Amino acid sequence: MKPRTLLLALLLASLAAFAAACGDDDSTATAGESASGGAAESAAPARIVIAYQAIPNGDLIVKNKGWLEEALPDTQIEWKQFDSGGSVNEAIAAGSVDIGLAGSSPVARGLSQPLAYQVPWIHDVIGKAEALVVRGDVGSVAGLKGKKIAAPLASTAHYSLLAALEDAGLQQKDVKIVDAEPPDIAAAWKRGDIDAAYVWNPVLAQLVEDGGKLLVDSGQLAKQGKTTYDLAVVANEFAEQYPGAVRTWVAQQDRAVKLIKSDPDEAAAAVAAELNLEPEEAERQMGDLIFLDASEQVAPDALGGGVGKALFETAAFNKELGQIPRTQDEQFYADAVKPQSAAEVAKE
Repeated sequence: MKPRTLLLALLLASLAAFAAACGDDDSTATAGESASGGAAESAAPARIVIAYQAIPNGDLIVKNKGWLEEALPDTQIEWKQFDSGGSVNEAIAAGSVDIGLAGSSPVARGLSQPLAYQVPWIHDVIGKAEALVVRGDVGSVAGLKGKKIAAPLASTAHYSLLAALEDAGLQQKDVKIVDAEPPDIAAAWKRGDIDAAYVWNPVLAQLVEDGGKLLVDSGQLAKQGKTTYDLAVVANEFAEQYPGAVRTWVAQQDRAVKLIKSDPDEAAAAVAAELNLEPEEAERQMGDLIFLDASEQVAPDALGGGVGKALFETAAFNKELGQIPRTQDEQFYADAVKPQSAAEVAKE
């Protein structure tokens, strides 16, 4: 081959290699690499397993309306019902759930272990939706001394019960606390096996309807610095592999909160269908919770800082009362709260 011909061939080969390299870069970006050069984001998962609870909030609206299924048509969405956050923690630890709902006390306990999950969303701030209800002539928390009180162990209700007892000058040994899930509490109440219960709606409403009297609720305890939340938890491995799916999930939760605020009748109808309630009762129970949309979630007193602080303080309180053996440092709880998805959704 002549030198000029050889030089031309080499030049063409170099150009072809360069073009192929450019094509590879483009295809990688199409598969999910961020424009800023970040790590590639995997495609939507084949399946998402969601742990939900029978709580009258936006999670039930998303489930009832099938919004997540519509947003992720190539993903199988599997909803599994749990009775308490402690059970959700166990499922997360076993690797059988990707996204779940748990109260702030079980989340604080989970992070203290530590469980490998993070908090991207606040389902609700618990107000009057959880309360201490008693039967008979008991007129104060102090009057519960020697009584049998039911609450789901390691739940926000259990945490609030301990806080209420402490505020009344009682210790755990002064009462008999019975560990029971909400459906079992309802049954025990009907049998007359318990004197009181700290539990959430819809079981709370059932006990009140059956003659129970409210002594203190979680909204009152929040004013004393014992704020509780229903939080979303996402397994770290899932969040790292499928950040787009997490954002999509957050977007549907935000859509549900906006529906609650803009059309409470439609929102209540969806919740009522999931809880087998009349829409009017579902709307009343939803009114006992505080809902934040994405723009409100990222505020300094929410995912922007307040939730992390509350989780640490809740963990410290649980440790002080001997409910957990250890806590992590305060920054660990703050780092587990991830407001990024809510911030992105708020901008949309």
